[in-house]
Amino acid sequence: MKELDLIFRRVSIRKFQPKEIDEKTIRLILEAGNSAPSAGNLQARDFVVVRDQNIKNELAKASLRQMFIAQAPVVVVVCANYPRSMRVYGERGKLYAEQDATAAVENILLAVTALNLGAVWVGAFDEKRVSEILGLPAHVRPMAIIPIGYPAEQPSRRSRYPIEELTHYERW
Repeated sequence: MKELDLIFRRVSIRKFQPKEIDEKTIRLILEAGNSAPSAGNLQARDFVVVRDQNIKNELAKASLRQMFIAQAPVVVVVCANYPRSMRVYGERGKLYAEQDATAAVENILLAVTALNLGAVWVGAFDEKRVSEILGLPAHVRPMAIIPIGYPAEQPSRRSRYPIEELTHYERW
């Protein structure tokens, strides 16, 4: 099935060409992200799009100095918006907001792949510093940093554990 090919074709890209991505394409990627499943359809996720080089540099430094982040033409920071989910689900809504955000991350990565762009899910960062850099409100948590661009590398797909090692039936 060619739809599944997209999933198996996706790889992490950390080297980007210095070519801009138009606003229409970014909007399409974000709409794909927001089409991900969402608890109660509350869409408790927000996206911060960063093109400014100084901000990208600061995000890269706050991400254990992963400077490839600053080399991407666009960086999207996906955030969990707690009150949007908590107003319906109470304290459990925090988990749902985080799930909403991370589901959006996967959709973004697949959309990027479908558009022949490249990206990587960055989860190693100083949350407090990223929140300061982006001026995030206290009720919003950055969940992932996604540098996006035209690939300047073609890495092989990395190996995976055999599915038999990861699968349990009925009980652990």
